[in-house]
Order: sequence, then structure tokens, then C-alpha cells
Amino acid sequence: MLDRTDGAIRDLSFRDLSGLVAPGDALVLNDSKVFPARLLGRKPTGAAVEVLLLAPIQASANTTVPPPSEALEPARVWTALVRPGGKLKPGRSVEIAPGFGVEVLDSAPDGSRTVRLEGPGDPWDLIERHGHVPLPPYIDRPDLALDRDRYQTVYAAHRGSVAAPTAGLHFTSDLLSTIEAAGVRIVRLTLHVGIGTFRPVEAERLEDHEMHAERYEIDEEAARALAETKRRGGRIWAVGTTSCRALESAADHEDRVHAGDGSTTLFVHPPYEFRVVDCMVTNFHLPRSSLLMLVAAFAGLEPIREAYEHAIRERYRFYSYGDAMAIL
Repeated sequence: MLDRTDGAIRDLSFRDLSGLVAPGDALVLNDSKVFPARLLGRKPTGAAVEVLLLAPIQASANTTVPPPSEALEPARVWTALVRPGGKLKPGRSVEIAPGFGVEVLDSAPDGSRTVRLEGPGDPWDLIERHGHVPLPPYIDRPDLALDRDRYQTVYAAHRGSVAAPTAGLHFTSDLLSTIEAAGVRIVRLTLHVGIGTFRPVEAERLEDHEMHAERYEIDEEAARALAETKRRGGRIWAVGTTSCRALESAADHEDRVHAGDGSTTLFVHPPYEFRVVDCMVTNFHLPRSSLLMLVAAFAGLEPIREAYEHAIRERYRFYSYGDAMAIL
């Protein structure tokens, strides 16, 4: 635990979070669900190919990253990343499984592709049947059947993410029930995590880094709960950087979070004045990642540096399946 007021650091177990979140606070969860977005197939030549589905494209609006609720609808045309990229030009096809293929329709300047899923029935059924869990690239092994559960929060509800909101992986249903029973509001929103999570910040100037758009949705009940929490003097806890980005993106100039769906490219880095989030639960992140920069903006560069040095000394585990930090 890192206290922003005095820089104090304490070693706790994750279950001790129930003693940090106070009655009247709100704990905000991102209930996006990871789907098996990696499609492994072969070209007609027999060469191996990988297609990573990023977001379905709405035929009506001809735009990617539809609102989370619409991402549940059958979708045949997607934005995707392909490997090897140089070999999969528009017009090429890939066989994923007998009767299930991917056709490359177009390419974009950023290296992504527009692809169409070819096969009978609901495309989501084909993805669920033949897709693989998109584990982070630093987990150097094929995905296993158990990853469909382990790389998923216990409250995941709306499929659409290609990476788990990993701060939420620590929660159990029992812990959430304990926290709620103590008088804490459990608030859910949805932000579908995109490929930007995997990409390091390489720009020399932070302001030149471009985030990939991610869709989020906050319903009326969540917006009301957040407003009531603020009005009564409670704190807003963001579970993970994705919840934090959604809240900050949906806030107006008076720091009120509005219900609705939207697309965010918000890149939070020092200096940044947070309008909504008071406390945060977050994992330990990769160097040069946008996630680490958000956390540094929230807690301060020097306190975060000291917290990470402490975590290394105490042999904390980093990254997706690692340990967590509460920042007050």
C-alpha cells in the first residue's frame, strides 16, 4: 500500500483491501471479458499465420470499436493484426479450421488489417470454438484451457477485450461480498481493453504518444452511484488503469461522470490532474508502458519509484499475474 499524503509504504495481503476501502466509498470495476481473440491458421501454401482480432466493425457506421453492448452482436468484419504482416496483403485468405477462414480485405497505415470471418453460423461461436486466449507476449507459452478462466476477472460480463483488466484478477466473489457488506458501493463499467495495452511508449516526447481508441460504457445506475458517493464525501476507487481511464474520460469540467458510451484515446501521464479517481488498485507494470505512466501521474514519480524499488527488494511479482498495489 502506498499513501500519497506522506509516501508511506506498507506490505499487506490483498484481502486487507477490505480494511482500506471505507463505508461510503465506491469501488469501480471494469467488467469487460477477454475473448479468445488469437486465431491460428495457415495460408494455402501451408505457412503458419496468426490473426489477432481487435474490434468488430459496424457495417452501419463503417467504424471500428463499437460500444460494448454492440460488440456482443454477430460480427464478421474486424480490425485485426496479422503475423507475418508482410505476407498477408488484401485478397489473401487464411484457413483457421475446416469451414472457418479469414479473408484480408484491406490494410491500414498503422499495420492493422480489415478482415472478414468466413464460416457458417454466428461468428462469435466460431471465435469461441477455435480462438486462443491472447496472453501477454511476455508469457512465453501457448495458452491452456485453464487460461480461459484464470485470465479473467470473477465479475467479467461483456466480452470484447484482448487483454484482461489485470488489477481485477486478485478479487474473489467472497472478497467483493465482504467489501460490499461493509457499506462500500460496487460500481461496474465496461472498457474493452485493446492492443494499446501491449505497446510501449516509444515517442521521445510523452505528448507525441498516440493511444489506440478503446470503447467504454457507463450506465445510468453507475453514474448515479458515483455522483452520490462524491456528494456524501466518499472516495472513488478505480480498480485498474482501465477503470481509471474510463472514469476520467467520461468526466465533465465539473468533475461529474456522465452515463453513456464513448471512445477514449486519453493518455494519462505526468503532469495530470485527476478529476474523479481518489484511490486506485493497480498491478506492477512494465517499464515505458502507458500504464506505468498513468500510475506515476496519480501517485507522483518519486513515490512510485520508491514503491517499485521496495517491491523489487521484497520480491513482489510484476505484470499480469503479479501482485497489486493500493494507492491512497
